[in-house]
Amino acid sequence: MIKLLLDVDTGIDDALALFFLAHAQKQGQLEILGSTTVGGNAEVAQTTLNTLKIWEMLELEIPVASGAERPLLGPLETAPFVHGDDGLGNTFLSVPRESASEESAVDMILRLSHEYFGELTLLTTAPLTNIAVALLRDTSLAGRIRNLVIMGGAVFSGNVSAVAEANITNDPEAARIVFHSGMEMTLVGLDVTHEVYWEEADLEPLVKIGNERSAFLLQIIRFISAAYESLSGWRRCVLHDPLAAGVCIFPDLVKTEKRYVDVELRGELTRGMTVVDRRGRTPLGEENMQVALEVDAERFKTRLMQSLLAWTQEG
Repeated sequence: MIKLLLDVDTGIDDALALFFLAHAQKQGQLEILGSTTVGGNAEVAQTTLNTLKIWEMLELEIPVASGAERPLLGPLETAPFVHGDDGLGNTFLSVPRESASEESAVDMILRLSHEYFGELTLLTTAPLTNIAVALLRDTSLAGRIRNLVIMGGAVFSGNVSAVAEANITNDPEAARIVFHSGMEMTLVGLDVTHEVYWEEADLEPLVKIGNERSAFLLQIIRFISAAYESLSGWRRCVLHDPLAAGVCIFPDLVKTEKRYVDVELRGELTRGMTVVDRRGRTPLGEENMQVALEVDAERFKTRLMQSLLAWTQEG
């Protein structure tokens, strides 16, 4: 069984990923050992509260450890326009009953890497600050992780700029540390996540449920869909983080190429760009990760919707 540790900055699509993973745990497909939080979509205090609250809604007791408040260098750029002032579509949920662990995010990462030596899958749907700090503290961490699945980056396009994706851009120095760590890694970037989205017609199964749980899901999905419409003219909910979660369980959802990937730190127009060498000859360096380039979008969307519908009909 997959042993999973999550590193999240819980906004709307992170929350949908948690719903998907919770369903997978209930189906016996994986065991969620813990979750660490970082500043990204919102300040870390808020992403921690959001993570605690989603686990509470899912009736799961998953430890949550709070992590980095800001990137290694520079200020944090949050995304209230996309995720709401509370990070969850301005649903302003009640305060969770549980509190965050006294253990820090980095301590949780390092401890679980020892306890589950060679077994631990690490999923990050956030800036890579926590993982980079853990590597700076203990470089041998890379050898204890079974694999790292990263929602971030892109080969051909960006979202916060023409070439850069939000999670990587929020802390490119951290991303470079992780990319050069020697871990087994899969990059699930915009090349595939932009192919996996819901439009309003796709939400009909949730509309038909018509209860409080489906109303919450519809509210957050429609909030982020409206943000995309304002930014691009296309009303849709892009399933970035849920797809990365799906790849942890079903790697064959995506087709990958093993390539050398680095991060641009200094470019005036390209800071945060993931530079993927696809030349087919001597690379810039050793090939360091699998890069997702194609996705079975319909298969994944069906699985994700099934997980949400299962939660709405529980109890």
